[in-house]
Order: sequence, then structure tokens, then C-alpha cells
Amino acid sequence: MAKYIFITGGVVSGLGKGIAAASLGLILKSRGMKVINQKFDPYLNIDPGTMNPIQHGEVFVTDDGAETDLDLGHYERFTDAVLSQSSNTTAGRVYLSVLNNEREGKYHGGTVQVIPNVTEEIKRRMLLSTKEQNPDIIITEIGGTVGDIESLPFIECIRELKYEVGEENCCYIHLTLIPYLKKAGELKTKPTQHSVKELQELGIQPDILMLRTEVDINQATCEKLAQFCNVDVDCVIQNKNAKSIYEVPLTLEEEGLGNAVCKILHIEGKETHLEEWAQMVHTFENPKRKVNIALVGKYVELHDAYLSVVESLTHGGIANEAEVVIDWIDSENITDDKSAEEKLKNADGIIVPGGFGSRGIEGMILAAKYARTHKVPYLGICLGMQILVIEYARNVLGWTDAHSTEINPETSHPVIDLMPDQNGKILGGTLRLGKFQCQVTPGTLTEKAYGQPVIWERHRHRYEFNNKYREELKAGGLIIAGINPERDLVEVCEVPDHPWMVAGQFHPEFKSRPNKAGPLFRDFIKASCENKK
Repeated sequence: MAKYIFITGGVVSGLGKGIAAASLGLILKSRGMKVINQKFDPYLNIDPGTMNPIQHGEVFVTDDGAETDLDLGHYERFTDAVLSQSSNTTAGRVYLSVLNNEREGKYHGGTVQVIPNVTEEIKRRMLLSTKEQNPDIIITEIGGTVGDIESLPFIECIRELKYEVGEENCCYIHLTLIPYLKKAGELKTKPTQHSVKELQELGIQPDILMLRTEVDINQATCEKLAQFCNVDVDCVIQNKNAKSIYEVPLTLEEEGLGNAVCKILHIEGKETHLEEWAQMVHTFENPKRKVNIALVGKYVELHDAYLSVVESLTHGGIANEAEVVIDWIDSENITDDKSAEEKLKNADGIIVPGGFGSRGIEGMILAAKYARTHKVPYLGICLGMQILVIEYARNVLGWTDAHSTEINPETSHPVIDLMPDQNGKILGGTLRLGKFQCQVTPGTLTEKAYGQPVIWERHRHRYEFNNKYREELKAGGLIIAGINPERDLVEVCEVPDHPWMVAGQFHPEFKSRPNKAGPLFRDFIKASCENKK
């Protein structure tokens, strides 16, 4: 039978449950077990797809097209797993399913209630990954903070599941904050005690306490918490602030997290092998050079809006033994060629990531123009590819009003246009989502990066390169470096007579890994390092 680990958070939000869950996944995978991570979010949105990135952060997309919470990106990057639709469930999705069942008469006229109808639907979804992938261990992160009203049905579900799967197959981990009062030089345990008490009142006794802290927690404090929270002292695990998220699995393993989990779940004889990960961390923390990358975007006030892009740039840096320093540039602040020069003059490379809507578009186009005319390496992702095409059409072919119909429906040169089958649909769930095939053009920078004729990358967009202008753009020099064969859609474009200017309609950041950088990010950082020289 599979083993189940449930991770909850207490005291305050934003403690890093996602990193903790991903780190534990890596630790257990390194012990030879098949591990699947999943997240259950109490908010009422069906998925994060229509949520503002500035409020919620990026939307992470899986191979099968699920629009999910950004923590799934951490899960995939740390464990190198391929997650799916069943890996992220929201309260909105649960309630929608329950209400649809009620409308269809599946409850046979009975009163529909949170218990048992909502909780049974939550539990059904919590067990889906077990049925689909047959893992050894399922790690489930419960979003939010203990005490939130909306999370109560989820807490009730994990309480019930312990008795359904067996006590020996279930482990509760509670992640809390241990505040440090600098003036008094004292760590305070009372918030954690209250958080555990609240969990106990809901019927859950944590097996492991994971403590976020700025300073080392001494043995006396651990013993105090163990006594007051009814936890074994070797199951009180320090989770001290680290230099980087990549250090966290190593520090948690040193603190004994893997052994504590294996003890509780009655798993024996499994040694941890994190040598490759440790080598990657060493390379990351000891770069041989530094490279400056200008990230020109429209959601730069919240860096989590571009989380996977930032992580992938870091991966590219690791592959090139380089420290990547990101200059966050709001595209609305680039208003003409002069301001582009001022904002971008120190950039060794320029990246324009994805986005939706008209705000800041002209600044991105000016950034692409600067990269093209100044021979600065450029990587465009999704919207960033559309920007490259628009800029090339305007300033190389002379189509001065060239644009996307998303921004200017009246343009006489709609080089980017809506897909015909997307017209008239509601916003949610109408994008081209998930992984699609791309046939790479021989002799291109893209082929050099990937080293193979066919690649698969993930997508999240609605507008496409307009094939009506393909031949004219090609005749004007634009290189079509990749095509989706199913629908004959342009996937990758490159600019000729340039050291490295590549843009893809897909999102390569979703498949990049710390110890296996996405090919385009690896080569983009390499080209940027060479440009710096």
C-alpha cells in the first residue's frame, strides 16, 4: 500500500510549504522510492488560469495541460517528476463537481452537505494519483494556514484518511514559524504551540514539526516543543533560512527529516543519495563568472509571476558555471529608443517572457529592437516570440503598423492573430495548453540547442503566428526554426545575422531542471556570457 504524507502550515502564510514538500520528495526519491507530490488549494477559483499573476504568481502548466499552482513547478524541478491534472485541486473544482453531481441527481435526492459530500470528493481526488501512477509515497501539501475557514474541509479529509489507509501509512507534518526577537535574543515557541493546539482540536496530531527560523534552534527549545506538542524530539526538525532553495533538501536531510519520516511510516533500509544534487548546489554557489540579464516584463513588481523563468535562468547559469544577475525592467518604462538604450545598456542578454494584454507591449517591442540592432542575445518566450515577429515585421520589412490582433484588431498587418477555433469562447480554459510536438529546422540555433529533430514543449497561449504572412517574413530573412506538424503552426523564430536571437511560442521554462537546464536557457546564458566578453 502507498504511504501518505500530509503537510500543513501554521502561524503565518508564505513559510515555504511548497519548497519543503519538494525537498522531502527529493529526499525520499533519493532513497529509491517512487514519489508523487500534489497540492490542494482551498480557494474557490477552478484553477489559477484566470488569476492575476501579480496577486497569485505564475501559472505552472503540466504536460497534459493543467493550469496549476506555482508550487507544482518546485515539485517537478526538485523530483524531476511529470505531474498531471490530478496533481492540483482547488476548492472551486471540488464544489463544482459536487454541484454538478447534485444537478444530475447523483445524490438521489439527499441533502448535499460539506460532510460527507464535499469531503468525499476531496478524498477521491487525494487518492487519484495513487490509482493513476501507483507510487510508493504521496506527498500532499494543503494550501493556506491552519485556522482558515476555507481549509476546514481539507483538514477533515486528511484526518479521516489516516484511519482509512492505516495509521502506519500516514504521516502529518506541520510547518510553522519560530519568531526570533532580536532585542531580547530569544526564540518564541508559543505561536507554534497554539497552531498545534488548533490542529489537535480538529482531530490531527502532527507527527513531525518543521520549524522555519532565522537562527539556529537549540536542543532545549526542541525538547520544549516536543513536550508541549506531543511530538518525539527527533521529529522536531529545524528548517533554517538557506542561501538558496536548492540547499533546503540538503539541510533538511542533515536535520534528520528523511529518517523521521521513514521511522513514522515504518520504512527501513533506505539510504539517501544526494551526491549529484550536492554537486549541483556546489556549482551554483561557486560560479566562475557573472552575467547580467535584463528581464523585460509587465508583472515585474511580483517576481513570482515569472518564477519558472527565473529558476530556468539560474539553471542556465549553473550549466555555464555563471551567476545570473537579473535586472527587472518594467516594459512600460521603455518608451522610445533612448529609454531602451538607458535601460538595456548594461545587459549581456535580454529576455522577454510571456504575458497577456496590451499594457507594456510597445516597451517590449523596443527591447527586441535594441537586442536585434545591438547584437545582444535575446530569448523570447510565448509573448516574447510574438514581440520578436512584430518588431521584425515593423523595422526590417517596413510594415510600420504590424501588430497582434489581441492588441490592435484594426492593424493592416496582423502578423499575430487569434486561432480560428478560439473565437467567441469564454476566457477560462480556452488556451492551447500542455505539451505539443515541434519539428526543428536543421541548421538553426534551436537545433544546435536541442540536438534533435523533434522536441516536445509545453504551451499556454491563445494567439499564434499568422501563417498568411509566413512566406513574406521568410523572404524578408526571418528564420522559421520550428513547426508544429499537427496544425502547421510556427513554434520557433530566429533572427539572421545575429549571434543569438531565438524565440519560441512555447514555455521551455516548465521543463527546465537545476541539474538539467532547458536547452534554450543553457545556450542563451552561454551566448550572454560570450557577449559579456
